[in-house]
Amino acid sequence: MIFLSCLFIGGIKVFVKTRNENGRKLKREETRLSILFWILIWICIIVAFIGLIYPVIPGVLFLMGAFLLYGLFFSFEPFSWVFWTVQGILVVLLFLSDFMVNYFGVQKVGGSKAGIWGNTIGLILGPFVIPVFGIVIGPFLGALIGEWVFHRTSFSQAVKIALGSVAAFFASVLTKGIIQIAMIVYFFWQIH
Repeated sequence: MIFLSCLFIGGIKVFVKTRNENGRKLKREETRLSILFWILIWICIIVAFIGLIYPVIPGVLFLMGAFLLYGLFFSFEPFSWVFWTVQGILVVLLFLSDFMVNYFGVQKVGGSKAGIWGNTIGLILGPFVIPVFGIVIGPFLGALIGEWVFHRTSFSQAVKIALGSVAAFFASVLTKGIIQIAMIVYFFWQIH
């Protein structure tokens, strides 16, 4: 989060223009509007990172929304077909990594479809039922109940699978976070 706030403050300082293309000094209202636009773009980026932890929030849509807002507010000129192709590939990679890390993480410790479904349901419901710790407890309990009750796995094996599902969740968050940072870095590289 500290990294994001530094980027936010630095982004406003670097990207808010005080002069137009002809060298004319911008009016105060234009500069204020530019700052407002950047704040909206950064809100989308921050919400995209919150979506890493809370799967109910479609983080990728907010990230792509930030790119579109930049185009609408400032210019689509820096965004060539290469930019959109690279971003599209990164989005596909993000979805694939999320699925693969969770699926193989639970499979590796011997989990079944019941454990995977329990993990997913717990991941969605956990933060709402137990606000702060639900993001960890929800997938754990979901996988545990899915394996122990529905798949009839022994309790010790179900606990092992539930711990594997939590580890897979954290690995997935890390992987998606790296991909989202790559998307943002490429975005700033293109517009600067």
